[in-house]
Order: sequence, then C-alpha cells, then structure tokens
Amino acid sequence: MTEQRHPEPDPDPACDVAHGAAPAPVVSRTLVAVFASPVADFLLRYAGDAGFRPVLVEPDAGRAHPAEAGVTVASSFDGYLDDATDIVVTDHHRPELGPLLRDALASPARWVGIMGKPRHPAPHIPALAALGVPDAEISRVHRPIGLNIGSHAPAEIALATLAGLIADRNGRPGGFAF
Repeated sequence: MTEQRHPEPDPDPACDVAHGAAPAPVVSRTLVAVFASPVADFLLRYAGDAGFRPVLVEPDAGRAHPAEAGVTVASSFDGYLDDATDIVVTDHHRPELGPLLRDALASPARWVGIMGKPRHPAPHIPALAALGVPDAEISRVHRPIGLNIGSHAPAEIALATLAGLIADRNGRPGGFAF
C-alpha cells in the first residue's frame, strides 16, 4: 500500500485568503459604472464583493434609483476618479455619452471601457470626435469589454466585465491561459 502524502503548504498568500485563513488585502480601487442599467446593478453588486468601491454615476436624477447597500450614487465623476479607478459605461445610446467619456479620458482613471457588441458601430467614436477629442485618446476606450464567455443576460455581462477588469488589472489575459 502506497502512503499518500499531502503537498507542502502553498506559499502563496492568496491561497490563505481563498481558504479563509487570512483576511483579504485592503484595496483602494474604485469601479465606476456610468448610467443606471440592469448590467450596472449587477456590476456594482459584484464589484463590492471583489474589493472595489462601487460608484454609479447617473447624470439624470430621474433614472438614478436606490442602489445596493454600499454603492455610492453620484451625478458626476467629481471626487471619484484616480489612477485606481476603472470606468465602465453601461449604455451607449445616451446623449450624455460623449461628454462623460471625454471627462473620463481627461481623468487619471486607470481604465475606461464601454459596453457594446463588436459587430455594431461604436457610437462613442463619433460622439467623442464631435467634441474634438483626439484619435489617440479615443483609442484608449476599450470596446468590447469583459471576457468572451458568450454572455447575454445582465448578470452574465457583469460577471464577464468584472472578470476582464480583474484580469487586466493583474496583467493576465483572462480566459483559461495561465
């Protein structure tokens, strides 16, 4: 009979966190979802659990709705953008799209992206060009965003988006490449 040996403990501190043996590290990152939408609701709910400070920016007070506990609701970016902030625009049909993206690109935000299917025209490009935003800045807007998992429902889109942000932040390709 062969004796089974347990592997040596993993020296990776993330393993201790995953097993509940150590607290999760304190993070100071922010996820700003722009525009109230079903995807934004899920994205912000999951973001809090993933260590982000979740913020909804909804410039139309009539569309802003009571948020999940812990989600900040604001009408503008004021005070929420720094180099540890990721911005996800969740509706590309809003008239405020151009000005909000222009302001996001002018900020120190780490990452700016907009949801949309790659086979459809990207409405942010003409909206930003009309505001005089240079092509080099426009090209900083990520589209499509998230991991390509074939998501369709708002919760799936939010999960794919958040997974993509975490992979990007950690310098990983996402998917199953390790």
